Amino acid sequence: MKRICIVMALILAVASSALAGNIYGTITEDGKPVGGTKLEVACGENKHPAATDANGAFKLFVPDKGKCLLKVTHQGQTPSFEINSYDGSVQYDFILEKQGGQYTLKRK
Repeated sequence: MKRICIVMALILAVASSALAGNIYGTITEDGKPVGGTKLEVACGENKHPAATDANGAFKLFVPDKGKCLLKVTHQGQTPSFEINSYDGSVQYDFILEKQGGQYTLKRK
């Protein structure tokens, strides 16, 4: 009986993580990719770090579902954008814009 409970617990743990999704996309500035930039997706207390590649692309696994905040660290500033994490994959492509000395993130 104890083995059955342990096996069931493991199956449920694996199944719940399989429901979470990937968040992927690109970050550009003035039409050019922003490579090597750190970003973080914060869902409540959980934080999920990532970075863009040379083409400005990012991809990260976020086990949390619901509203999250994507923050980009760029030239000493941290613009952010509210996103949603779903069961499946979701794509977010962003444009970094500088307005009055401050960077903002806008969705393409």
